Amino acid sequence: MEMSIRSLKPTDADALWRINEEGLPGVGQVSSQALEALLEMSELSLGAVVAGQLEGFVICLLPGTSYGSPNYGWFNARYREFLYVDRIAVGQSARGLGLGSALYRRVIGHAETRSWPVAAEVSLEPPNPGSLRFHGRFSFDRVGELAHPTQRVAMLLRAAQPLA
Repeated sequence: MEMSIRSLKPTDADALWRINEEGLPGVGQVSSQALEALLEMSELSLGAVVAGQLEGFVICLLPGTSYGSPNYGWFNARYREFLYVDRIAVGQSARGLGLGSALYRRVIGHAETRSWPVAAEVSLEPPNPGSLRFHGRFSFDRVGELAHPTQRVAMLLRAAQPLA
């Protein structure tokens, strides 16, 4: 399998929407216009390409943007510096190929060059045990919990790992 990782562009919004929809309910539902707006405010947005087709992506934000997510707001209220993983998703046909891990290695590498912690959340209700295991493999710790009317999420943080 030949896979490459590249920066995302606004013209990727429709493909991002398709991949995001295939990831429901593990990722929040969002329109392609909202994904395009996320790209504009992102610090880091990467896509995984397999056989010429975008099959996975990650979008990350820094603190202090105008993004209205309550999960993002939770981290903003508690931490001065972080790289927030708003969403990571892999298309159904590309699952199990290591795309999510490859994207996260790039996210962590980006954060490490700046000595930033990496923030993310995982759904507890409805449960997403696969995502909890995935984040555990990347040394994320649970630092809190946030309840929403129809969902409960674990707030996760990977401590800053300065380069040696």
